[in-house]
Amino acid sequence: MDSNSSSPSPNNHASTTKINGFFHPKLGSQPATSSRSRLAMASPVNSDPKVVTGTAGYILEDVPHFTDYIPNLPTYPNPLQDNPAYSVVKQYFVHVDDSVPQKVVVHKDGARGVHFRRAGPRQKVYFEADEVQAAIVTCGGLCPGLNTVIRELVCGLHHMYGVKRVLGINGGYRGFYARNTITLTPKSVNDIHKRGGTVLGTSRGGHDTKKIVDSIQDRGINQVYIIGGDGTQKGASAIFEEVRRRGLKVSVVGIPKTIDNDIPVIDKSFGFDTAVEEAQRAINAAHVEAESVENGIGVVKLMGRNSGFIAMYATLASRDVDCCLIPESPFYLEGPGGLYEYIEKRLKENGHMVIVIAEGAGQELVSESVQSMSKQDASGNKLFQDVGLWISQKIRDHFAAQKTLPITLKYIDPTYMIRAIPSNASDNVYCTLLAQSAVHGAMAGYTGYTSGLVNGRQTYIPFYRITERQNHVVITDRMWARLLSSTNQPSFLDSKGDNEEKKEEEAALNQLPDGHCSKDTSLANKEINSIYPTTC
Repeated sequence: MDSNSSSPSPNNHASTTKINGFFHPKLGSQPATSSRSRLAMASPVNSDPKVVTGTAGYILEDVPHFTDYIPNLPTYPNPLQDNPAYSVVKQYFVHVDDSVPQKVVVHKDGARGVHFRRAGPRQKVYFEADEVQAAIVTCGGLCPGLNTVIRELVCGLHHMYGVKRVLGINGGYRGFYARNTITLTPKSVNDIHKRGGTVLGTSRGGHDTKKIVDSIQDRGINQVYIIGGDGTQKGASAIFEEVRRRGLKVSVVGIPKTIDNDIPVIDKSFGFDTAVEEAQRAINAAHVEAESVENGIGVVKLMGRNSGFIAMYATLASRDVDCCLIPESPFYLEGPGGLYEYIEKRLKENGHMVIVIAEGAGQELVSESVQSMSKQDASGNKLFQDVGLWISQKIRDHFAAQKTLPITLKYIDPTYMIRAIPSNASDNVYCTLLAQSAVHGAMAGYTGYTSGLVNGRQTYIPFYRITERQNHVVITDRMWARLLSSTNQPSFLDSKGDNEEKKEEEAALNQLPDGHCSKDTSLANKEINSIYPTTC
């Protein structure tokens, strides 16, 4: 066993922690104590973002570490150095200063920009195998790959670090205080990656921070792996803050899950590739139906509440789609340049057409014609009207009234078929990397972070970067231009749309490279603003 005072801390400062670019003494000087007694003596800690700056405009948006708020923790040699499977690896451990840039396209005189801590095994760990009691929970909607992540977390903990005690929390966040648990072993999870869904069950809502942390503390859990989307990650952040406030040695780790691919910073979320691949079957079926009859129209609704990535990528992959409608790109039905005019044009040219629409597209039009109910689900998401059924009926009604072009329309909604399938080979590999990276970080004492892929490298991203906004399709980007070139559809931008797009472009220009606006007066952002001067 090694003393933390005799080995370098994760930030290369043995007695200080660099927060917001400044060094602060580590909190307290007492020896490590039990969780209960530490709770009584812990002082409130403001967990501001940890920002480390370097030369040439280098910024590291670091993740929290046990040593930020618990003094004098013992460290131990990483057991991977004695693992036969890793004997072929030239470099066992990630260097303490390794980081990954958020943006890889830079100018020769530009600043180096924002970086994230590189994921991977560290030379010293802050847990012995026998003291670890890990817990895994899945929250929110289903997504291909959930079972693969669960499997690889259990197997990674067991085979890499010798951890034998892993609990599965049943039924989402409420399972913590409902005391529903499943004992997970490599044997029990061996084949679950071949099945869709999640063996742990899931739910929306049910987040009660105090009850959850009370349960974590009472059960002796010291590693929590939380798999879910942006709402779930916000809950994970709240759990971390409470754990830190109590001074507990508990690593809280998020693994981002959203089939819509709307989580920012990361390259993509697991399950997305599988969803795009499976969507091809529905699009192909719609195309077969449409081209088999005179003036046939196939309409396919795909997932995408606020982000149209699945619809866009599925359209590009298919090449059979004539029109793709997503939330980020407003459209209108009637008049010159409208959807009805385009449908009539395509039917006269080709005799059939296929329309792909994301579930969040055109909701403002649906609300105008259908009595809008401002209801929300248990996660706080607005309940949308079924835009697929709505637009199918609107198209039928329009051409029935015209009486000049009789159509046959088929509507396909594969949403729940796509969500429920197992992940494909690509996503299985990605899930393995996410899970193993999460385990390495927790064992190394990191906490309050999400494991994610940035520019092809596994990283640890602080929760606030994951939850600050959603990822959206940029309709002024080349990828959307490729789609328009593929489908030959109009942009559907009238004068109102042009003005809205100008406003969006102005807003985008007023955002700093790391996503923060210069009007943010926090200490971390003042440092960033000095490197990226801009005007809001």
